[in-house]
Amino acid sequence: MPTRKSIDSEPLKSIKPSGKKDESFFEQVFEVVRLIPKGRVTSYGAIAAALGTKLSARMVGWAMNASHLTKPKVPAHRVVNRNGLLSGKMHFRYPEQMQELLEKEGVRVVDDKVQDFDKRFWDPAKELLL
Repeated sequence: MPTRKSIDSEPLKSIKPSGKKDESFFEQVFEVVRLIPKGRVTSYGAIAAALGTKLSARMVGWAMNASHLTKPKVPAHRVVNRNGLLSGKMHFRYPEQMQELLEKEGVRVVDDKVQDFDKRFWDPAKELLL
């Protein structure tokens, strides 16, 4: 049975859609993404919902775009859109890198789409008991 991780489940008080980095939100997103097991994927919307900000999927995407230089490392390749598409691939060093990283973890990708998405999908709200 999954156990609650170190995530603060209280919804964020304010999220600014300005596109500017909101440290608290980005750090919460990074913490969730670091918990995604190898060989599994989740979506921007699932992360936003788990953080109590269901309408903030776009901001989760901004966080993923900003995650590549973050320490400890954030496995941004494990975050795809709600249909399993590698919609963030253009934010990696080269377009094929996201697929390569997923395939190294045993995730099959065809035409930029995760195969067996329903079996690979990791729902942070359920897995972290939020």
